Amino acid sequence: MKAVIFAGGVGTRLWPLSRKKSPKQFEKIIGDKSTLQLAVERLLPEFSPKDIFISTGQQYVSLIKDQLRIIPKENIVGEPDKKDVGPAVALVISHLARKFADESVVILWSDHLVKNQDRFKKILKEADSLIRSEKEKIIFIGQKPRFASENLGWIEVEKECVEKGGVKFRKFRSFKYRPDKECAQRYFKDDRFCWNLGYFVSTPRFIDNLFKKYTPEIHELTEKISDHLNKDDYGEVLKKNYILMPEINFDKAVLEHLDKNYAYVVVEDIGWSDVGAWEALKEALEEKRQDNITKGRVLLEDSVDNLAYNYDSKKLIVGIDLEDLLIINTNDVLLVAKKTSVPKIKRLVESFQGTENEGLT
Repeated sequence: MKAVIFAGGVGTRLWPLSRKKSPKQFEKIIGDKSTLQLAVERLLPEFSPKDIFISTGQQYVSLIKDQLRIIPKENIVGEPDKKDVGPAVALVISHLARKFADESVVILWSDHLVKNQDRFKKILKEADSLIRSEKEKIIFIGQKPRFASENLGWIEVEKECVEKGGVKFRKFRSFKYRPDKECAQRYFKDDRFCWNLGYFVSTPRFIDNLFKKYTPEIHELTEKISDHLNKDDYGEVLKKNYILMPEINFDKAVLEHLDKNYAYVVVEDIGWSDVGAWEALKEALEEKRQDNITKGRVLLEDSVDNLAYNYDSKKLIVGIDLEDLLIINTNDVLLVAKKTSVPKIKRLVESFQGTENEGLT
């Protein structure tokens, strides 16, 4: 089985820690390792480093080589232009289809937390086994919801399932995209719905053929690029053709067209969290809803429900009688905000363009 971890994106929801020059997936958000390093460690030792591939922007390849010395450099696929997730998936899948067409592959993301790692690995093992016998299938891995999220996509499943090794593979019914509050509450109370993590298991050949069928303009370009894989002119051909890619996400490129009879869904509690935003990070790390979550030199007195991260070892952050605050201190920016104001961070960072603060993005 192969694994592809996607590590692109800037991650402005975790500003000021996450910047263009070093996005969130390369920063030490949890403990003393980056979320990308944690994503790779999560797969070991069941996966050999030679079976783990990383997809990223070309500007971050050197960062990945530095953080993931065990991953062969040829397993790092760099995109020369930002063209959304659709072309990024198509490119790495096209490369894998040339070498491992009918082997199983799992698609993962670099800025997530999975607490129940043993169960996660068990699911991957059984999904691998099922795909070996049903190569023209895709298996989505869903998280049993902990609350009625309006910020995540959802998957609706059928009651019918196939059980293998203690893992239930339920028949897929439909995707639901970021519902309103009322719909989210309804999904949360119905065991036919789960969070869509963007994780799936299939074969490179099957996914490649889906691109060929539903977005042939992308497939034609990835074929031209893959024809030059391991050749001296690969970089030149990649740059020349990738810039022609449409900007489209993977859902619109492929998944929205998928015949439901070709898909299964695993719905389990693997302790998954998206830690790509400050409020989501706090929810993932707290044991109780009112806990303070801190990192670095921080002292909070008579304070509840705050997240305070201090990356300046020469300075102590002291808070008294604080509640529901986000405090992030880096060497050049101090951010203080209500946790409910986190969605405004992205707009704030975008407003820096063309100003004296542009270098802080």
